[in-house]
Amino acid sequence: MILVVGLGNPGTEYARNRHNIGFMAADELVRRHSFGPWRSKFQGELAEGTIGGDKVLVLKPLTYMNLSGQSVAAAARFLKVPVEDVVVIHDELDLPPAVCA
Repeated sequence: MILVVGLGNPGTEYARNRHNIGFMAADELVRRHSFGPWRSKFQGELAEGTIGGDKVLVLKPLTYMNLSGQSVAAAARFLKVPVEDVVVIHDELDLPPAVCA
């Protein structure tokens, strides 16, 4: 099982902000692979599906960016997902758009 975490900030004022690229990527992953509906769990929204035969859970913490670790840790502990199977998608505001480090 893989836990994919899309980081962002909840609320409509942040919806299309670059800081929310993790939420946008999570939404697209769930849409493209026809995951089940979003459910409220672990202080966030969780969707479940499969990709390439692997069970994948996608989490969008609703705790704001600075507290997202609370949501991620709770989900990983409860679901028994080892840290090496947690993938976090986030922006990197210290870099100009479209630049990789």
